[in-house]
Amino acid sequence: MSRIGKLPITLPANVTVSQKDSVITVKGPKGELSQAINPVIKVEVDGNTLTVSRPDDERQNRAMHGLYRALINNMVVGVSEGYKKQLELVGVGYRVTGTGNVLDFSLGYTHNIFLQLPSEIKVETKSERNKNPLVILESNDKQLLGQVCAKIRSFRKVEPYKGKGIRFVGEVVRRKSGKSAGK
Repeated sequence: MSRIGKLPITLPANVTVSQKDSVITVKGPKGELSQAINPVIKVEVDGNTLTVSRPDDERQNRAMHGLYRALINNMVVGVSEGYKKQLELVGVGYRVTGTGNVLDFSLGYTHNIFLQLPSEIKVETKSERNKNPLVILESNDKQLLGQVCAKIRSFRKVEPYKGKGIRFVGEVVRRKSGKSAGK
């Protein structure tokens, strides 16, 4: 039995789950999310608990069992609490400004990089003196938030010699020593 798939999901009081055909819809105070699931996987709601089950121990069904349980759990947490990611820009002259849902990055290239964010993501930028600029992203969709963070990080990957680039707050970067001085 799948260790993750067999765990029940507890639904908070303000979250409702509905299923129509093979689409699960989760509604809560932070919004509404839906996910299409394979019709082989069964989802049952008993009061404030949700369980996911599979018909047999076929390899494909075992894989989908844990997957859909995790996706539904992410939707429940997203519509009740939401997700938040913080990125920091480490490097001399690296700046970011946000106007509406458009971010303007100055990362040492000849031109600035403009990124139009989806409407589901709320963004906030902080630039304090003697601190690295921060980009704070919030959303109820974990998958979309991770995808946007990956896109932003791809503009300037963290390099191992000086540690410059875009990284998550608190991320540890393995540093390399570089060229060793004379023999």
